[in-house]
Amino acid sequence: MIFTAKQIADFLQGEIIGNSEVKVSNFAKIEEGKPGTLTFLANPKYTHYIYETNADIVLVNHDFVAEKPIKSTLIKVPNAYAALASLLEMVNNTRPQKTGIDPMSFIAPTAQVGDDVYVAAFAYIGEHVKIADGAKIYPHAYIGDGVTVGKNTLVYSGVHIYYDCVIGDECILHSGAVIGADGFGFSHENEEYHKIPQMGNVVLENQVEVGANTTIDRAVMGSTFIRHGVKLDNLIQIAHNCEIGENTVMAAQTGIAGSTKIGDRAVLGGQVGIGGHIAIGNDVHIGAQSGIISNIKEGSEIMGSPAVPVKQFFKSSIIIPKLPDMYRQLNALQKEIEALKEKLTSAPEG
Repeated sequence: MIFTAKQIADFLQGEIIGNSEVKVSNFAKIEEGKPGTLTFLANPKYTHYIYETNADIVLVNHDFVAEKPIKSTLIKVPNAYAALASLLEMVNNTRPQKTGIDPMSFIAPTAQVGDDVYVAAFAYIGEHVKIADGAKIYPHAYIGDGVTVGKNTLVYSGVHIYYDCVIGDECILHSGAVIGADGFGFSHENEEYHKIPQMGNVVLENQVEVGANTTIDRAVMGSTFIRHGVKLDNLIQIAHNCEIGENTVMAAQTGIAGSTKIGDRAVLGGQVGIGGHIAIGNDVHIGAQSGIISNIKEGSEIMGSPAVPVKQFFKSSIIIPKLPDMYRQLNALQKEIEALKEKLTSAPEG
């Protein structure tokens, strides 16, 4: 599709600086911009590219002030990154939407399927499943007995949703995600481990996104809760009976042990590991590769393993490369002290 700068500015309610009739048909990164593309500037580290890019339109924040001539048309908006997201969503929504039930899918007789639903070939829909209007189930997806899938939710190929789990409206489950597998629960008796049946389920509230090959385990009793607006990257493990608060985001390879509660709007970097039965407050930021072994209060910014406040972690990190020299200096001082002690003890009295 082709849009003019004026059409884009009207959609974003932005201010045009330059040619309002210039046309674009694609998106590009600012350093790779070429004629016919739109790009954006949100990170100050990339400011120098705006004077070099060949993109015809650049979205910039309202407070951007050019220091040199710019050949691109600018559209000033309150938040360039958010504006780009709105444009991408608008373009994505104009793509043809698949609907209909493929005859090579399986839908149990007791399942309820809403209007404008797409069920692809080789998808499996179990007994008493409820699929709401506008949902899309792609090839080789497995929807177990008693599952509920909300309105306009996307279940991509290879997703497995175990029995009795609940998926809200406008969720996105990427390929390989497993929702509702058994939690890792065993009792230890007579040097053997005995499986504890996992009788609960998983509940994903509305607008949750689950990355590829991410796994969310069902509860022993009750539910594992993923609250409204949570965004999970690829390759994340969330154990049984956890609760992830609203609008929390997690980067790849994060692991959450059982019965841990994470508050609203938390941000977790990649490869974070969190122990079981821990409470993490609202608005907590956890840096990549951190290990969490105790409760974290609201609003904390922590990093490291075990995690400490971010400023303390950075101070410690500066010292680490100096440790070999400090070790040598400490040894030298120790030898000097021992030599002085020997002189003092061997010196004649009086």
